[in-house]
Order: sequence, then structure tokens, then C-alpha cells
Amino acid sequence: MSKKRANIAIAVNHNVERALKQLKKKIEREGVGRDIKRGIYHEKPTQKRRKKLLRAIKQNYLRILQRGF
Repeated sequence: MSKKRANIAIAVNHNVERALKQLKKKIEREGVGRDIKRGIYHEKPTQKRRKKLLRAIKQNYLRILQRGF
């Protein structure tokens, strides 16, 4: 299985706090933390599929709510 690597780059001018905030947002969007947590414990393939399915159901539900149905 190939590991996906996130190439995240932030330009730091004079405001370090702002650059740190941008870095945290990009890391969160890329899912780096989730991948690290997933690698700590061994999950059975059936558990992985179930989590993926539940995540998709939740995202679809939220998408429907945002459209105002």
C-alpha cells in the first residue's frame, strides 16, 4: 500500500502567528492528523470500510441539510 504524502508549504513574511494559523488549517484540510491517528492502531479492513461508509453517509446528510431540504 502506498503512503500519500502531503506537500504543504507556507510563506512566512513577518507575521509568524498568521503563518502558523494557515499551516494548521492546511494540515487539517489535508487530513494529516487523521492519517497519523489511523496508523497508531491496527484496524480490520471491515472496520475501515464501515468507517468510510459512515463518513460518506454523514457528509451526504450534511450536504442535504445545507441545501435546505
